[in-house]
Amino acid sequence: MTISQHRAELLFGTNLVAMVTPMRPDGTLDESGITSLVDHLLSTGCDGIVVGGTTGESPTLTEPEMTRLVGAVSAQSNNRARVIAGVGTYNTTDSIRRARDAEAAGADALLLVCPYYSKPTQAGIVAHCVAVADATELPVMLYDVPARTGVAMETSTLIELSDHPLIRAVKDAKGDLFEAMTVMSRTSLAYYCGIDELNLPYLACGATGVVSVVGNVLADRNAELISAVRVGDLSSANAVQSSLLEIVDAIMRTSQGAVMAKAALAELGIIPYAGVRLPLIESPPAHRRRLTEAMDTLSIAV
Repeated sequence: MTISQHRAELLFGTNLVAMVTPMRPDGTLDESGITSLVDHLLSTGCDGIVVGGTTGESPTLTEPEMTRLVGAVSAQSNNRARVIAGVGTYNTTDSIRRARDAEAAGADALLLVCPYYSKPTQAGIVAHCVAVADATELPVMLYDVPARTGVAMETSTLIELSDHPLIRAVKDAKGDLFEAMTVMSRTSLAYYCGIDELNLPYLACGATGVVSVVGNVLADRNAELISAVRVGDLSSANAVQSSLLEIVDAIMRTSQGAVMAKAALAELGIIPYAGVRLPLIESPPAHRRRLTEAMDTLSIAV
């Protein structure tokens, strides 16, 4: 383990879950569902909880809701896992305010997505990220997900941002392994795989950990995968990853990750409702059947 990986583990954890946001049928936050879900994540080996990220339906969470959510997760986790708050938007001023609110609510770190929709230049991305990082004392994990933002963080941008003392990690949902290895070789940034389908290759290339949607249901399997790679047992790691192919496919390649993760958690009784906010809609019966079959194959039960 490198020094930068060890530091990143202390700041963010290794087996991170992109937590869904439990909601009642009327669309309000479900406090009891949040409590139950946090307990489930902790009991299955999650050591970092990403709150209000893509899977947490961040575009439809209001600022007061996000603050309540961070506070509730922080209180329930009670220092048993790092709480990483998603604060990035396309508006730098709003992102700064969300970052400060998250810090006040008890977050341990921030997840900062590349500004979306506006498609800023790389210089604009740097200015945005530095402004938000400067706003608090919390460590920052950049979130590079061009399929959603419309613009990628280029290699040179990531290297430049690595000079900031609080920007310490990258959640990579770009899928460019060569770039990830290049940035890791030239900076102290820790990498976290943000694509469940590619957890094994990222870990094998030197990633510190994962930020997993499927981990809402199977954080324990991700822990096994991370441990196997750490000790150089790639045969066991490949066996774990292979065993997860069906459920990864069912959750990540049907309706949408947030939708299907909620469906799985509701089916297990961990959260009472699978509801999502428009423009997302609940999964159709065919996708639910596919999910149930994948869960049955793994004998997943509470």
